[in-house]
Amino acid sequence: MEPHLPPAPSTLGSGFPAEPVIDHIMTRAGVQRVPSAKLSLFIRCGLIPADLCTTLIARIDARRRPSTIADANGDPTFRTSETCDLDSADPVVATAERLIYDFCGLDPAHGEPLQGQRYAVGQEFKAHTDYFDPQGRDFAKYCSVAGNRTWTVMLYLNEPGAGGATRFKAIDKIVQPEVGKLLAWNNLRPDGSPNPATLHHGMKVRDGTKYVLTKWFRERPWG
Repeated sequence: MEPHLPPAPSTLGSGFPAEPVIDHIMTRAGVQRVPSAKLSLFIRCGLIPADLCTTLIARIDARRRPSTIADANGDPTFRTSETCDLDSADPVVATAERLIYDFCGLDPAHGEPLQGQRYAVGQEFKAHTDYFDPQGRDFAKYCSVAGNRTWTVMLYLNEPGAGGATRFKAIDKIVQPEVGKLLAWNNLRPDGSPNPATLHHGMKVRDGTKYVLTKWFRERPWG
């Protein structure tokens, strides 16, 4: 594995406004932009090599815990996955983060700590958005320091036997898990307000286990 190096500096800041980030992403090799006027969604297959994915899966299995949601909605089955908080001081994690930063061009200072998620058979994350609802009960708790989430970068680390796709309901786009495949999307509208068209569903795993990485970026520096 590569040695732990500091991330490269970025001039794109938080990712708002989105146009410079979109321009940067479109220069990356192999990137696909999903055609839609409702949201900015990008796909890049094979961003993380398979051996790194395997190592990250082991990290997630070693430290996973039940996933939570910010604003409880009374549905105990709304999010049934497990989550792992990954340590950027770990050279394996740092290598994955550098690939993410290079792809999106966003300032590492605006990034939340990298997380891993594990979905066993029957587990899912029902349709949700990644931004925090400004009218939500816990908005101030989660957004008073760093602001709302601007961009989401998610990577599939493996391919379950069946199920586990991500569906963007507003555009009826379903993305199937593949080893090392990246999804990136802008959570905000051009005016900076949350974009409800980013509603997405981590669909139930039907066979095997699904592992993903998630990196969120904020309006202001994290922490």
